[in-house]
Amino acid sequence: MADRTTLVRPPPVDPTKSQIENVLELTALGQIGPDMFTNTRPLWHPPGARGIYGGAVIAQCLAAAQRTVPANFTIHSMHCYFVLAGDATIPVMYYVEHVREGKSYATRTVQARQGGKAIFTTTMSFVRENSGGQRMVQHAVPLPDDIVPPTDEGLEADDEDGNAPFASRRIAILNKDSTNSHEKRTRQWIKARGKISEAGGHQAHLSALAYMSDSYFIGTVARIHGLWRFGAPTNPPPGAIPTPEMAVRKNYMRKLKESEGLHPDQERSSDQPEIGMMVSLDHSIYFHEPRRFRADEWMFTEMASPWSGDGRGVVQQHMFAADGTLVATCFQEGVVRLKQDTPPKPSSRL
Repeated sequence: MADRTTLVRPPPVDPTKSQIENVLELTALGQIGPDMFTNTRPLWHPPGARGIYGGAVIAQCLAAAQRTVPANFTIHSMHCYFVLAGDATIPVMYYVEHVREGKSYATRTVQARQGGKAIFTTTMSFVRENSGGQRMVQHAVPLPDDIVPPTDEGLEADDEDGNAPFASRRIAILNKDSTNSHEKRTRQWIKARGKISEAGGHQAHLSALAYMSDSYFIGTVARIHGLWRFGAPTNPPPGAIPTPEMAVRKNYMRKLKESEGLHPDQERSSDQPEIGMMVSLDHSIYFHEPRRFRADEWMFTEMASPWSGDGRGVVQQHMFAADGTLVATCFQEGVVRLKQDTPPKPSSRL
C-alpha cells in the first residue's frame, strides 16, 4: 500500500459532477467495518507544503459524517485538530464514531488515519432542521460595504496549481497601512469550479465550503505582518538540470506572488522577516445557513487575526454568500515561526 495513493483503483472522473465533487469522492469500506471510508482519488499536496492540503481532509471527514446522520440533520459546527502531516502517496482511512443520537442534535467524531496513525481528528455536531421554534433571536454580521462580486472572466488563468477545484480572487488588504496588525483584514472571493450536481445536494456544497475554508487561512498572519513566505529562490544552481517537481513549484510560487500583487520574479529583501514554519494546528467551522448558499457561486471571505505570539497565530474568518448572507464563521490556530538569525560562530582566538 505504501506506493499507492488510493486503496482501490480510482474510477473514471464523473462528468456529471463538478471537479470538487470528484476530488472529495469517498469509497465506503463496509466490507471491512461500519462507517469506514477512504479517499477515492489522490489528494493534493501543494508544492512546498509539508503534507496534503488540509481542506481536503476537513471536507472528507465532513462528507463521511454526513452519510451517517438522518437526512433532516445538518452540520452546524465542527472542531478539528491537525495531528500529523498527511502523506499524498498513501491512502487515508476515515473512521466515523456515533457519539450521540438525540432528538434535535447528533454528534459524530471522525478520525483520519494513515499507516496506523491518526493524522487528523474532528468532532461534529448536527442539528435537526427547523428545530429552533417559531420565535427565535436572530442577527448576523453584515457583508462589508462596497463589495462587488467578480466576473468569471479569466477564471482558468486564476488556477494556481494547474488543477485546482476552486478559484479565488484576492482583494487588497484592508487597513494595510495600520500600525496595528489586528486591525488589518485580508479578503478574497472564492468558488468551486464548474457546477455542483443536483445529486450532491446541499451536503456537497457544505463539503466544498469546508474544503475552501482552509484557503490561505493561517497565511493571514503572514500577510498582515508582511512576512516572506515564498521560500528560497526556485532557480536551480548553475549547471543543475531542473526537475519536473522544481518546475511545478516555481510556477506555483510565481502565480502565488502574482496573486499577492508582487512581480513573479521578486525575491525577498534582506531585511524582510521570513517564515521558517507555518502549519495549521486546529480548525473550527460554524455553519449558519446550510441551505442559503451555493459553493459553485462566488462567496466573499474576510479574515482577521486577533492575536499572534509564542510561535503561533489565531485567525477568524467570515464567509458570505454573494447576496450578503453570513453562511459560516471559522477559526484557525497555527504554528507561525520565523527563521532565526544565524548566531555568529565563536572566535577561534582565546
